[in-house]
Amino acid sequence: MQKLTDTLIHNGTLKSEVVIDAFRSIDRANFVPHESIPSAHEDHPIHIGYQQTISQPTTVAFMLELLDVQKGEHVLDIGAGSGWTTALLGHIVGNEGTVTGLERVDELVTFGTENLAKYDLPQAHIERAGTTLGKPKETFDRILISAAARAFPEELLMQVREGGVIVLPVRDAIWKITRIEHQPSIEKFEGYIFVPLITKHK
Repeated sequence: MQKLTDTLIHNGTLKSEVVIDAFRSIDRANFVPHESIPSAHEDHPIHIGYQQTISQPTTVAFMLELLDVQKGEHVLDIGAGSGWTTALLGHIVGNEGTVTGLERVDELVTFGTENLAKYDLPQAHIERAGTTLGKPKETFDRILISAAARAFPEELLMQVREGGVIVLPVRDAIWKITRIEHQPSIEKFEGYIFVPLITKHK
């Protein structure tokens, strides 16, 4: 993972010390199926079953840099999958913050929870997603979504504090949304591919 991290620093994807430290500390190999461990440090997505993937490291690094998480913040990680992004975020927020990972596939809730347990991150956990997107009764400093929505799910805007940030894929672009005076300020970055976001139970 160190070599991959160095490459991401060299090409300018990883920039901030907190995200770099998270990448050095949380090994992607601990969050992939056993048969995929040999390729865990390569810069491409890896299938984790149930039509889901663990995202390409370059993409995860880019999204975390956009999210700009600070220590002590409360973060919602929608589409936690194998738990890698939940663990990275947990490392960044530290003991005074919290990270709630949401996942709709029961088997991946279990897989991600087992993977998180490989690290001392009591501030981070993964739970079964509810029937609505996110956690409507709570407010977070940052929200990360790792699956592509067809359009910006506006209900999430009320789940992030004023000045807070949401980073998510919308179709084939990554959007950074900042809540300013209850309205979304949107930046778009084109050219990405994600698995589709499941917004409702089948």
